[in-house]
Amino acid sequence: QVQLVESGGGLVQAGGSLRLSCVASGSILSIVAMGWHRQAPGNQRELVASITSGHSTNYADAVKGRFTISRDNAQNTVYLQMNTLKPEDTAVYYCKARLYTDPGVWDDDWGQGTQVTVSS
Repeated sequence: QVQLVESGGGLVQAGGSLRLSCVASGSILSIVAMGWHRQAPGNQRELVASITSGHSTNYADAVKGRFTISRDNAQNTVYLQMNTLKPEDTAVYYCKARLYTDPGVWDDDWGQGTQVTVSS
């Protein structure tokens, strides 16, 4: 069993910053990649940013230059530093991990989500 626990969401004014954290725990052999997705009301869940175990990163165009993803492999933790937040960044943010639980057996796991609200 694998658990992903997010923290750091909240309410912030436009132009402000927040830092999200996600810790993975449980029966983990190794983590291939971790990332953040978000879902606003009425919208589909979308990728925000992802990072591999080798620290290669990928960002959605909407957040490039404002958000930074990082990870601590030893702590199975991924972070999302969000700067210059805009009202359109308002959404539930979900942590996702692609990981191996046994040799040759991989899985995608999701956190429960954390609300980010940006007021104008």
